[in-house]
Amino acid sequence: MNSLPILQSFPPVADADALVLILGSMPGARSLEDQQYYAHPRNAFWRLMSELFQASPALDYTARLQRLQAHRIALWDVLKSCQRSGSLDTAIIAESIRTNDFAGLFRRCPGIERIVFNGQKAEALFRRRVLPELQGALDEVELIRLPSTSPAHAAMSFEQKKDAWEKALAPCLSGV
Repeated sequence: MNSLPILQSFPPVADADALVLILGSMPGARSLEDQQYYAHPRNAFWRLMSELFQASPALDYTARLQRLQAHRIALWDVLKSCQRSGSLDTAIIAESIRTNDFAGLFRRCPGIERIVFNGQKAEALFRRRVLPELQGALDEVELIRLPSTSPAHAAMSFEQKKDAWEKALAPCLSGV
């Protein structure tokens, strides 16, 4: 038995009219400390959202979330809780994993037509731990893995990541 604390993720940021759901795996240590999605200053998430939706890191956190919601983007994590040392997904202890209530989210946001995963771990966790429980309820929903915005994922340039994210978030790019 390990002595690591149980980490708790955040509630979803989602309006009923959301079109696209962005899913991470579990907030990192800095995000948990600040109680904000993607709070680590070297994480490229808010820089990407600034480029695409004017959700600049210079804005107040609440204003950034409102910008995403105005563009019909929902934001959440696959995991409700887990144990992990540090911030890396590879350090998540599999036996400690509890997933979020996605059936409830999809009832609340029935128009979600695309789920984009912020990295490989989020997609793997969702496909393995959530999708089987939904029993075909998402057959019409497109699932897209995107390059992680984490500073640990340095294999791609910011511009390459931006191109991939822009294509995946295209349904939300029309003017607000």
